[in-house]
Amino acid sequence: MIDDLKHTDWQQPLIDKLGETYFETVDQFLTTVYASGDVYPARTNVFAALQTTPLAKVKVVILGQDPYPNPKQAQGLSFSVPQGMALPKSLINIYKEYETDLQQLAPQSGDLTNWAYQGVLLLNTVLTVPAHQANGHAGEIWEALTDACIELVAAQPQPTVFILWGKQAQAKYQLIQGSHNLVLQAPHPSPLSAYRGFFGSQPFSQTNAYLTQQGATPIKW
Repeated sequence: MIDDLKHTDWQQPLIDKLGETYFETVDQFLTTVYASGDVYPARTNVFAALQTTPLAKVKVVILGQDPYPNPKQAQGLSFSVPQGMALPKSLINIYKEYETDLQQLAPQSGDLTNWAYQGVLLLNTVLTVPAHQANGHAGEIWEALTDACIELVAAQPQPTVFILWGKQAQAKYQLIQGSHNLVLQAPHPSPLSAYRGFFGSQPFSQTNAYLTQQGATPIKW
């Protein structure tokens, strides 16, 4: 597993927090689950969020639950799907709020890699999922790693916005320390809960207003 992170600035801080043995266990877990059936995302994309967005450049964290459990959707970035894929229902609602909040048309593509390149860490709390079994790997191994990622980001000196949609993401609030961090909380964008306060929450404009106020470059959503 260390090979997945060896060219990133996440590797050593995560080893310092979790120890080498933890990552040996992750390696064993990945070998086992990918040999036993269909698991998403592709093995090469499990750590895509950390590979795409360096720790030192994180300005925003959008926390998801776990990867999409259907074929070809998950790409290792929370809420994102590859170019050309039909938009999942949660992402449709995110784009609806995008248009209302920013008063501009949402992207045609569901690929959010451009956000990640700008310092938006698209992190799921669980990094793998068995096919068609949403939350199937919850509680197995990943939470220690993703909690450590949240703590590392929050401990950095630069101002950061944490966007927590839904109860599972909001449960991580306690990990976010420091007055330089802004936490935005709202219901999950899924069709089951979006109308309970996700719509109208203005996460995109609030994020950019805060970054601008702190002297940081806003995100080109």
